[in-house]
Amino acid sequence: MASAAITLAAEAPKLSSANTGFMLIASALVLIMTPGLAFFYGGMVRVKSTLNMLMMSFISMGVVTILWVLYGFSMSFGTDHGSLIGWTGDFVGWAGIDKMDLWPGYTIPVFVFAVFQMMFAIITPALISGALADRVKFSAWTLFLVLWATIVYFPVAHWVWGTGGWAFELGVIDFAGGTAVHINAGAAALGVILVIGKRVGFKKDPMRPHSLPLVMLGAGLLWFGWFGFNAGSWLGNDDGVGPLMFVNTQIATGAAMLAWLAYEKIRHGAFTTLGAASGAVAGLVAITPSGGAVSPLGAIAVGAIAGVLCAAAVGLKFKFGYDDSLDVVGVHMVGGIAGSLLIGLFASGKGQSDVKGLFYGGGMHQFWIQCAGVFGVLAYSLIASAILAFILDKTIGMRVSEDEEVSGIDQAEHAETAYDFSGAGGGAVKSTVPAGVGAASKKVDA
Repeated sequence: MASAAITLAAEAPKLSSANTGFMLIASALVLIMTPGLAFFYGGMVRVKSTLNMLMMSFISMGVVTILWVLYGFSMSFGTDHGSLIGWTGDFVGWAGIDKMDLWPGYTIPVFVFAVFQMMFAIITPALISGALADRVKFSAWTLFLVLWATIVYFPVAHWVWGTGGWAFELGVIDFAGGTAVHINAGAAALGVILVIGKRVGFKKDPMRPHSLPLVMLGAGLLWFGWFGFNAGSWLGNDDGVGPLMFVNTQIATGAAMLAWLAYEKIRHGAFTTLGAASGAVAGLVAITPSGGAVSPLGAIAVGAIAGVLCAAAVGLKFKFGYDDSLDVVGVHMVGGIAGSLLIGLFASGKGQSDVKGLFYGGGMHQFWIQCAGVFGVLAYSLIASAILAFILDKTIGMRVSEDEEVSGIDQAEHAETAYDFSGAGGGAVKSTVPAGVGAASKKVDA
């Protein structure tokens, strides 16, 4: 018996300081994506909505953190119940987790896995906010965060990544969140905006980004943090899959940016900075589910296809009349769908598993499995999110008043403005402006 015990002890996974350190760094990288998203979105709105856009992302860092500790981690990664939800009592409040407990089958502590997944839970609802710019009460948004994370994100995370979840057991490949994060958030955004309606002046007034440098800064932070988001999702670096995902993340993002810019030049005649930033994000979204399954050449294909599809999709809101303020549907939902389904075509069988796509001799089997995961998550998130928005709109009200929206949601909801120009002149200067000009200038759209 003693020898058997020794053998079992030797075979049991031991904590790896290298993998643990890597995962802590990856967790921090994923967290920085949420402020990056705040800047990305914040630069794309008009001046009068900048702070509100930043706050809609930042509040998720507080709200979802607490929910995740209290019950979100248990719902997402606890013991499976009916292939729909998880629950483990020891995970509630993290009260039953010891600092040396290892995540089953891995060499990192449960705490490290839990905090890494916490960062995913934080950024996913924040992604939705870009579709709702300029018009949603901050209190209503905060309550929506609580309800959406509980009713939509936590169960969907279990479906996709939790042992026993229906998508996980079906064999849906989602390396780091094409379904659970991007399709989930994009479909939710569509569901909410169909309920709350358009911004005042949609398709009539100019609603151009007020700060493209902020957009580029945000895109850069997202690109940087996404390496932790993607490569970290393998939970270690013992077999080369994490490095493959890291490499493919860079390759697909570059390809998508170039493809978006090429489409933009052909269609609209210019290479824009907004197009470069949006194309990069589209590539990051598309490679998120697929990067562990495709080769580097496959990553080029995934990125290029997603770049063109997303560039074309952002214009659909004008054709169909839904006001997706910052193109969450066009980039995240469409990009997530593209990246997830392309696994069924480009999976090489030499990455995270031996599953092969159509172009590598695997037929259409995996493609249909991916379809089940994609459209199952899309339908649930769209319907559930629309219902939540409808309930909130009919009870506490989702939107600010029309006057507050026109005058500026920053001042109405936060009693602040993003930029203070009162001291810009450097001193008192006698006005030489003719009477009436100042009053006229107040009419200029902020």
